[in-house]
Amino acid sequence: MLGEMITAMVSPFDKKGGLNLEACNGLVEHLIESSSDGVLLSGTTGESPTLTDEEKLGLFTHVVKNYKNKIKIIAGTGSYSTKHSIELSQKAEKTGVDALLLVTPYYNRPTQEGLYEHFLAIANSVDIPVILYNVPSRTSCNISAETCIELSSIDNIVGVKEASGDLKQISTIIKKTRDDFLVYSGNDGETLPILAIGGDGVISVASHIVGKEIKDMIGSYKKGDIEKASRLHLKLLDIFYGIFIVTNPIPIKEALNSIGVDVGNTRPPLNKMSERDSKDFRMILKNHGLI
Repeated sequence: MLGEMITAMVSPFDKKGGLNLEACNGLVEHLIESSSDGVLLSGTTGESPTLTDEEKLGLFTHVVKNYKNKIKIIAGTGSYSTKHSIELSQKAEKTGVDALLLVTPYYNRPTQEGLYEHFLAIANSVDIPVILYNVPSRTSCNISAETCIELSSIDNIVGVKEASGDLKQISTIIKKTRDDFLVYSGNDGETLPILAIGGDGVISVASHIVGKEIKDMIGSYKKGDIEKASRLHLKLLDIFYGIFIVTNPIPIKEALNSIGVDVGNTRPPLNKMSERDSKDFRMILKNHGLI
């Protein structure tokens, strides 16, 4: 429904730090050319904590207006506030996005019952599909397999982006949810292992720069060419983990700027890589023929 490879898109900024919608066009076109089935706007990689609601809605509106029939468009609208998440989700739905991504509430660390009620309330407030986003390394809050399975019974909660790194948990979700419930890897390096246990694809950061190779890996696995899929996975490993040499999206923005896709810098409190980290990262890009 939403594709096998969705790119968690960076938010392009201009030299003054403002949202650069002109550069956004070049970036989306680059991602379409790189085989992305969809884009996730205003996710972690899109620096959602530093975007205002006005900027988020402006970004959603712009991408929908220009690319609605060319690529699936998913809007990140979750936060630690149920009320705010509902309000932003309803406004995002009106822009015409195809689906929503709802991150686990961060900092306030709700119970599993609280998580269930949070996601239920947001899903019930909109009519478009909803994907849950579980990333406990950033939120200090894990959606348990049992809670995810329970939430999967809600009609418009159609999938989960799983970045817990817990293959037992992910396996349980795949085993006990309905067949059409989508399970996406939230970590590029875990895409092939998650495919192997029945997952559907990846919501990717690395696809900004190696999208065609990731799509080939997924396609090869699904066609039964396990050897080729494994070879591509191993080839891309240093990219998958190199883009996290420091906090995402600092490295991936540097990579995009280096290959001629203008996305600007990150916003404070994120800053540039150190000279040493940048040198190490650029060596990885050079070894892959990207620069």
